[in-house]
Order: sequence, then structure tokens, then C-alpha cells
Amino acid sequence: MAKTRTIFRCMECGHSVPKWSGQCSGCMAWNTLVEEIDNAASGYRLLGLSQNGNVGTASDAPVGAPNMSAVQPLTRVSSDMGTPLPTGIAELDRVLGGGLVPGSVTLLGGEPGIGKSTLVLQMLASKAREGAPVLYVTGEESAGQVRLRAERLRALEENIGIVSTTSLSEIMSHMLDLRPHLCVIDSIQTLHSPQLSSAPGSVGQVRECANQLVAVAKATSTTVVLVGHVTKDGNIAGPRTLEHIVDTVLSFEGDRHNILRTLRANKHRFGSTEELGLFTMAADGLVAVDDPSGLFLGDRRQGSTGSVIAATLQGHRPLLVEVQTLAANAGTSNARRSTQGMDANRLALLLAVIESSLGISTHGVDIYANVVGGVRLAEPGADLAVCLSVISTMRRIPVNENMVACGEVGLGGELRSVAGLERRLAEAARLGFTTALVPESAPWMDVPITVLRMDTLEDALDSVCLI
Repeated sequence: MAKTRTIFRCMECGHSVPKWSGQCSGCMAWNTLVEEIDNAASGYRLLGLSQNGNVGTASDAPVGAPNMSAVQPLTRVSSDMGTPLPTGIAELDRVLGGGLVPGSVTLLGGEPGIGKSTLVLQMLASKAREGAPVLYVTGEESAGQVRLRAERLRALEENIGIVSTTSLSEIMSHMLDLRPHLCVIDSIQTLHSPQLSSAPGSVGQVRECANQLVAVAKATSTTVVLVGHVTKDGNIAGPRTLEHIVDTVLSFEGDRHNILRTLRANKHRFGSTEELGLFTMAADGLVAVDDPSGLFLGDRRQGSTGSVIAATLQGHRPLLVEVQTLAANAGTSNARRSTQGMDANRLALLLAVIESSLGISTHGVDIYANVVGGVRLAEPGADLAVCLSVISTMRRIPVNENMVACGEVGLGGELRSVAGLERRLAEAARLGFTTALVPESAPWMDVPITVLRMDTLEDALDSVCLI
């Protein structure tokens, strides 16, 4: 078999050269050449062709080359391998739509110290208690350090195999020998392939290691979880192709000074990406939040101006969160717009609607908006609550503390209905709220709460005595 050859390929135009140089000779871009393995020759041999297109001999094919797969109707393909298996962590299973699929590859990203290693170790311990063999590959810590954390988390299990290495060939050998049900690699940026001369963590190394691990996972039906670092911008470090080749991309977020942690799926080939998992960080590890709305509203101060409860929906889970705003005279001609937990551009749009539809000017006024509890609002259903909060703080008039608001605000000041209103209001009624402010177009709902229907933002403000 011919010796493996490496080339340097441009990430911009795809032009390849045998040696690295600072500038690509194809598109003249600088610093875009990345080392990778040249698979062109082996690809031709698998097809039985020479590189000039002529038919080759049987000796051209590498030893152990697989036979070409047979074409079959899609209706006859078995779907058994697509059934998710529970991880034993309820909030993680919620985000994954039931659990991890055998043979799938999941990428878990998050900031340093947020709890990624804690989450995967608790997941391994849960699977090990079921009697399933699992493997933990640590490239950043020693086996002794992992044991100390396992003792603290009460996750010390006999069925957890651990190896401290960064060699891709060693990891693949252990996976083929042990055939674990679940393999966690912490982290993908520490691995290196001996076939490449670049340093661990480089674009070429991360891409090659990920490709090889995906191939082994599919061939052995081993579920693989890759822990990934993030950059200053919050994106997963490494090439963008890393997120493309894996089946699921999870984002573990939270403030290191706050006990709340959120888990979201940015990509999931086996289910929805709308679900939200919530944890709190305790001394003995991550604890699932069973009643998030109660947690977010636990320290609420009643009768405060600028405080409004928004009934939101995260996937299939209704969440009630407190929206707070503060208005202060600007010291300069340029008023500030500061947000935490919501999109600053969305706040600017709603302020423009308030001025256009109600004639209430926010020029010369600093507006500070905050979503209490560390949750980020990314849906338009919180628009009405934000508008009520802004007007409340500007008029110094508190909003009814037993009322929740839910609805999208259009550019003309009209209120538009949003999905899942009945589930949102049922959650509000469970927590003791008595009144709900919703758009006029909302469907009829059988909920134990007084529903006030409003057609425009002006009508909504009039109903709560803000105009």
C-alpha cells in the first residue's frame, strides 16, 4: 500500500500544494493553507481506477478495502439504529429528544469552567450504573485528577474505563478493543494524528481527528461525545467543518458567577433544536431544575416599576421570567441601550414602535433592560412584556403584580398571537397569577385565569393604566 501523503489545501479556494507557504497561489489569499491527508490516490484505488481514469487491476485496491455498498429502497432501511437511548440525566434527555442515538457523534461546547467535564462525567456514571461499559478519554487531565472529581460528584463507578492520552491512534485502538456503549473525549482540541505534522488544536488536526472518530463511531455503533473549547466570540474553536460532520452540537452556557446553567442544541439531526435544559451548579455537581419558573420568580420584589412577567416558551417547556427595565436621564446626547438576556436590536425596534405608535419619546433617556435569572429571551412572545416594562419605568407606575403578558408587537403597534399560548397561561395559573394580557387574535383557551384580549399596544397600556 502506498505511503500516506499530506498536502496543504487552501480553506478559501480549495487549491492544494505539496508544501506550506504564506500565500495561496490559487486565490492569492494569505495564511489560508491547512495541512491535511491526501486521500485522492486511495479514493481512485477503491474505485478500481488509476488516477488517469483507466481501469486498474485488483492489485491496485488496498488490502482490506470494503466492498461497495448495495443500493436498496429507503423503505426497507431499518430505523432501529435511530432510537435514542436515555442518558439518565433528564434535562439532557429533554434537549436530545430522549437521549443519545447509538453510533452518533455529539459535540459539547462551552466556556472554561462552565461545567462541561462535570456534565459528561455524571452522564458516564449514569450509564455505568446500568451495567454498560463506557470510556472516558481525557487529554487535559490525568486519570488521578478525574478520579478526584468523580469522588466529589459521587460518580465513581467500576464500569467507567479511563485513559489519559492525546494520540488518535491509541484512542481508536481502545474503542475497537473495548467496544464501549459510550465514549467521551475531553477534549477534541487536544488530540493529534501522527499522520499530520501540525500541532494539536490546529485546523487540520481537529478536522482529521474528528473525521476518523466519526468513521469509527458509525462502524462500531459507539456513541461518541466530543468536548470542545470555545473562542472569545462564543463559537466552538476549530474549523467550521467540525460542526458539520457531527450529528449534534450542544451549547452549555451560563455565568460563572451564577448557579444557573442552560443547555441548548444548535444542531440535532435526530430531533428538535428548540428545547432548553436547565441546571444549577451545586457542590456535588449539576442538579436539574424541576421548576424553573418558580426559581426565576423566587426573589421577585412586588410593586416595583419596570417589572413585568413574560410568559415564554422554550421548545415544549413554558417559562415565566421577570423582565426589568430602568430609565435614567442620559448624561450625553447619545442615550445608552444596554441589555442582558435579550437582543439589543429587538429592544431598539420596540422603542421605535413605542415612539411611533404612542408618541412617547425615549430620546435623551438611557434604557437598561434585564431578564432576571440568566435566561436569554430569543422569541417575539416577550415583546409585549418588554414594552409594558419600558412604559412602566418611564411613567413610574407599577404594573399589576398578578398579571402576565404574552404577545408579539408589530411595527404598527398591533399585537400578534404566538404559539403555545394555552401552555404558557396554564403555567401562569399554576404559579398563582390571576390575569393574562394576550393579543385579540389569540385562540380560545380553557385555562383557570382571566384572559384580557387587546388589539393594539395602546389598548394594552390603557388596560394596565399606563396611559
